[in-house]
Amino acid sequence: MKSLSARQQHMLSFISEFLDDQGYPPTVRDIQNGCGVSSTSVVDYNLNILQREGHIRRAPDVSRGIEILDGFGRRGNMVQVPLMGYIAAGEPLPIPSSEDWAGSEPMETLDVAKSMLRGEKDVYALRVRGTSMIDAFVDDGDVVFVSRTGDVRDGDMVVAWLTIEKEATLKRLYREGERVRLQPANSQMEPIYVDAEALEIQGKVVAVQRDLS
Repeated sequence: MKSLSARQQHMLSFISEFLDDQGYPPTVRDIQNGCGVSSTSVVDYNLNILQREGHIRRAPDVSRGIEILDGFGRRGNMVQVPLMGYIAAGEPLPIPSSEDWAGSEPMETLDVAKSMLRGEKDVYALRVRGTSMIDAFVDDGDVVFVSRTGDVRDGDMVVAWLTIEKEATLKRLYREGERVRLQPANSQMEPIYVDAEALEIQGKVVAVQRDLS
């Protein structure tokens, strides 16, 4: 760190802490505001130095395209989660190739703060299509992180596999005798009712990453 100025060390600390807290990198504007820098051009200048010195990598033309390359700060608290595909948050959607995302190749791998996953270890991610969970702050384009667990309580947001229709949907689950109510979080949409034996739970949502693009 001796080759870095105090401002550059401060910026690197801010980026690391932002990643831990939010689960995604800051924008140049976030860094400007968080570090009290006078302009975005000054931030950009110092980010270029951090990249040249091997502390970060920047993806060109991506607003949040900053990756920390070394063990600075609390980067060790990051974990990689596979993004396995898409999930409907409206009418159920067929899922490609397999009834279980665990048997599929991931679309990409996401770097996420461990703290964001609430201690869950067997986690995969899905990108949301639809707005049926909008009142639960899950919108179209967001990413949900799903724990593969059978420990699901009424009211949990789950990935529900409809075995007869061979479709999956994202809803809140409520058991009602021999049937299950899959409840949207959108006042404009009706719940889905299915027989309990015609439903498999492929996990519950433990975290959400908002689409800020």
